[in-house]
Amino acid sequence: MSWIAVPEGCDFTYANLPYGVFSVGDEGRRRIGVAVGESIVDLGAIKHLFSGPLMKDNQNVFGEPTLNAFMGLTHRHWAETRETLKKLLAADNAGSPLRTMPEAVVKMSSAKMHLPASIGDYTDFYSSVDHATNVGTMFRGKDNALMPNWKHLPVGYHGRASSVVVSGTPVRRPNGQTRPDDTAPPVFGPCRLLDFELEAAFFIGGPENELGGAPIPAASAHERIFGMVLMNDWSARDIQKWEYVPLGPFGAKNFGTSISPWVVSMEALGPFTVDNYSQDPSPLPYLRHQDRYNFDIELEVAIQPDGAEASSVVCKSNFRHLYWTMKQQLAHHSITGCNMRPGDLLASGTISGPEEQSFGSMLELSWRGSRSVPLKNNSGEERKFLKDGDKVIIRGFCKGSDGKKALGFGRVDGKILPANKF
Repeated sequence: MSWIAVPEGCDFTYANLPYGVFSVGDEGRRRIGVAVGESIVDLGAIKHLFSGPLMKDNQNVFGEPTLNAFMGLTHRHWAETRETLKKLLAADNAGSPLRTMPEAVVKMSSAKMHLPASIGDYTDFYSSVDHATNVGTMFRGKDNALMPNWKHLPVGYHGRASSVVVSGTPVRRPNGQTRPDDTAPPVFGPCRLLDFELEAAFFIGGPENELGGAPIPAASAHERIFGMVLMNDWSARDIQKWEYVPLGPFGAKNFGTSISPWVVSMEALGPFTVDNYSQDPSPLPYLRHQDRYNFDIELEVAIQPDGAEASSVVCKSNFRHLYWTMKQQLAHHSITGCNMRPGDLLASGTISGPEEQSFGSMLELSWRGSRSVPLKNNSGEERKFLKDGDKVIIRGFCKGSDGKKALGFGRVDGKILPANKF
């Protein structure tokens, strides 16, 4: 449906049109673009083709090096921009001015991707009931798996924005304190139980709400949700076990969080809305919303050992397994009067499903290291946790009624580097 070719099975269809930030060659100048097939449309080069008031502080937002200014406009601006792009790219629009501007269309293979936004703050939730139940069962037993607050509020913690990196950036194994022997003092050294966490995250948009002012209502929270990315929130399980009581993860999480470079808009995801997870007990009134705001996004995680030609899928899950919706997460985050700014990143927490193959971390797949996970790439290797040189690859996509891929998120990957030596 686009005059720019979209190969069969490509993530970046005409129905998708995700936003990202890229540069070309050695010039280093960062530009805002939209992915179509194997090409990127440089929005800075065609900013004059948009009739809406896409201005922020007297500057056209598509001339900026990040998406923050565009995110800071309203959901109406985002919708108008998407409609304009669809018209410019429509296969039956023979008179599209974009057709006469070949310099505005860049081959994706020649581009380097960057973080889509300057991330001011990053919050990680814990919204998968299957994941929370699995972890709670391992450490507290089946009868005490969920903490008393879990089904009453979206549990979360404030993460480290400075160590959020774009897909393809290597992640170094962290050093830290661990206590492998509960009868002995702690020791210092490289993390031994390095793990991935299959997550998705969304970027905040819209005008910033005033600190201490009115919170963001759950019913209209979608107006502040710009779009989604895939995430791998790397986790050092042994460091976390020793440090997390009583204040939660610290060094176990701050060494790296990887996200995919393309932000898929909520307008693009609209056709893939599904029923919200059934919540019992009913949450407090400020967390309730009547509309469906859950999404059928198929997710998978693969591991590619160092030197291997192929990767092995170890997990297949789905975003629809989340207990708390993004609207509820945002409403709870702001109920205190917390100000949410364009470019803030809010993550789902590990997305696990009810079946073993849908567990979204090695902690669950290996059940705390009690069993091995085979890698089905003809290598004969297996894992309980991640090794140096492993590349972890996360993909996500939505299927149409015909069972074929309708749009995708691309991928987020990262290779593990050995720990620094001291």
